Amino acid sequence: MSEVVELTIVRGDGERATTGLQVSDETFGAAYNEPLIHQIVTAFQAGGRSGTRAQKNRSAVRGGGGKPWRQKGTGRARAGTIRSPLWKGGGKVFPASTRDFGQKVNRKMYRAALRSIFSELIRQERLWVCDDLELSSAKTRDLGVKLKQLGAEDVLIVRESLDDNLLLSARNLPHVDVCGVQQLDPVRLIGHERVLISTGAMKQVEEWLQ
Repeated sequence: MSEVVELTIVRGDGERATTGLQVSDETFGAAYNEPLIHQIVTAFQAGGRSGTRAQKNRSAVRGGGGKPWRQKGTGRARAGTIRSPLWKGGGKVFPASTRDFGQKVNRKMYRAALRSIFSELIRQERLWVCDDLELSSAKTRDLGVKLKQLGAEDVLIVRESLDDNLLLSARNLPHVDVCGVQQLDPVRLIGHERVLISTGAMKQVEEWLQ
């Protein structure tokens, strides 16, 4: 029989409920694997690079088919083409070219890294389960007051379904991010001091990472 990890549920007024939420120890009790997490984070950030910059070498620059002047007798240095890298408007010696910065990461490694991140967040008491963040209107002030009561001003809010009022209220708060379970990534998880996740989202994450 697998063991369970008990999570404390935090109410919107900042008080913690006595009845906790139980999740699988296999998923949220994993050891902290720093090399794997570093590899996954690096690969994720590398995948976001466009790699579209490009320059021309001397063969790709237009013109320069004829010799600018004769080899001898002009008093000037010899030149074979106006597209030489020494000339203004000439080609580059080592031009930048389009490339793909993506790194291969298989699904097993990616999920293992997320399990390790979630487990470490729980051990450090940085992951809180909170269902009391429903807003009746899109007001940044209301959300700011609730987060201040919770003591979570640098926070990632994870919901099973995105709420427009919550999204609009959080977009003007500099250290607050809102996403759904499908939009979770390692950079978001480790980039905030706290993670506020709803009960439904926690269950979805547990099913996803098993």
